[in-house]
Amino acid sequence: MGTQQPYRYRHRVGIILSVGRLFRLTWSLGMLTSELIEHILNTLPQRTIGVLGDLFLDRYLDIDPALNEPSIETGLTAYQVTQVRNYPGAAGTVINNLAALGVGRIATISLIGDDGEGYELRRALAQLAAVELRGIVTTPHRRTPTYTKPMLGREELNRLDIKNRTPTPGAIEDAIIDHLIGVWPQLDALLVVDQVREDDSGVVTQRVRERLTTFAKQDPDKFVLADSRQRIALFQNMCIKPNQAEAEQLRESSPTAAFPAALIDATRHYRAIFATAGATGIHLFYPGMTPPAPRRIPAYSVPGPVDICGAGDSCAAGIACAIVSGASYEQAAAFGNLIASITIQQIGITGTATPEQVRKRWQEVVTHGEATQG
Repeated sequence: MGTQQPYRYRHRVGIILSVGRLFRLTWSLGMLTSELIEHILNTLPQRTIGVLGDLFLDRYLDIDPALNEPSIETGLTAYQVTQVRNYPGAAGTVINNLAALGVGRIATISLIGDDGEGYELRRALAQLAAVELRGIVTTPHRRTPTYTKPMLGREELNRLDIKNRTPTPGAIEDAIIDHLIGVWPQLDALLVVDQVREDDSGVVTQRVRERLTTFAKQDPDKFVLADSRQRIALFQNMCIKPNQAEAEQLRESSPTAAFPAALIDATRHYRAIFATAGATGIHLFYPGMTPPAPRRIPAYSVPGPVDICGAGDSCAAGIACAIVSGASYEQAAAFGNLIASITIQQIGITGTATPEQVRKRWQEVVTHGEATQG
């Protein structure tokens, strides 16, 4: 099986100088090692990663059922909110994960409304020291996308969504593109989060995507990883991370082929495809693989209940962090799986993984013999 060498670090040929000694990364197996994990974690404070995409506010309303009272006007139950919790969501979840892992600088390119939700979102992001906010366009002409989640005790009631359903104005697209142009030369990697389902109604409109595609084609050594719920096939000349449902958009000459083999023909349009498949792991494709077949990078098993909310975002953050530290695609996928195995164990919140948690989880993997997977 051929393996890919890292983007800006191809000259290293799998050998890294560390603490006065040389150690060889296991390119041929695509495996993680304790040395590689330490190298990634120690490298991240010197790296700059950009996040381009849709910022959402995740707002939780904690309701105490014991305080329910009838509404005099309607006779319906009036739920009593005892606490409001606000978190950055969508692209904000990726940012949270990058910050938790220790990335030194996180350049955010996004759009929020000049409203209360936008204020809360900006305030939450400002608590993360590594995050730069000057690339966030704030405008009265858009609402800040918000997922409001009423929590009746431990039960989540129907979610309330605030979204923009009209096209993003051209002047705002210009501002987003200008921010992208300005920060592009400074980035070691860029993560793209196209969360909005409605065409051209979010940050990553057709114009923004076309400019991004041009940049990625002109600068192939820049690692760009795109995640899109509705339009993943359009992010060409870069790496993409579809889940199994999103990967259906990539089918070409094999409309009846089973996943993941159906993606082989599509590989020529992308730098790499990290196709996530839940507990199965990641199916990896990239041009020049020998033989030309998907390689499965297994997930790491976890005990007990899990909460998969945000698992894809934490995986994407892990992949990017590994790549900018000199890892191969195979190793980056394995590191992404490792990070996701930490975050899915954090029930009821969108989890993150700190360096200490990464080291602890890796020791559990080694103890249980999973370190030889791949």
